[in-house]
Amino acid sequence: MNNWSRAVLAPVLLAGAVVASGVALAQGLPDSRKMSCAQATGMVRQQGAVVLATSQLVYDRYVVSRAYCPMDQQTNPAWVPTRDNPQCFVGYTCYDPTRDRR
Repeated sequence: MNNWSRAVLAPVLLAGAVVASGVALAQGLPDSRKMSCAQATGMVRQQGAVVLATSQLVYDRYVVSRAYCPMDQQTNPAWVPTRDNPQCFVGYTCYDPTRDRR
């Protein structure tokens, strides 16, 4: 393999590994789609902050209140799909109001 082939192939392989690791991470998380709305909401309430997968590749951190966010962050209401409710209110997500325009 010549240097040009290596230079082209290496970033492609690295990108594939990053995507695969993201899929593996999301697969190891609690999946809101496999829970009832009450179970997902209860998990957030009981633990205060939880990372939930909401699809095969999407996950986020949900909190019960702003107390679980960094000091400079605010909260936004969050709804996730669950087994029995396509828009289940589970709590909030944290965001940086100086960076994230919501």
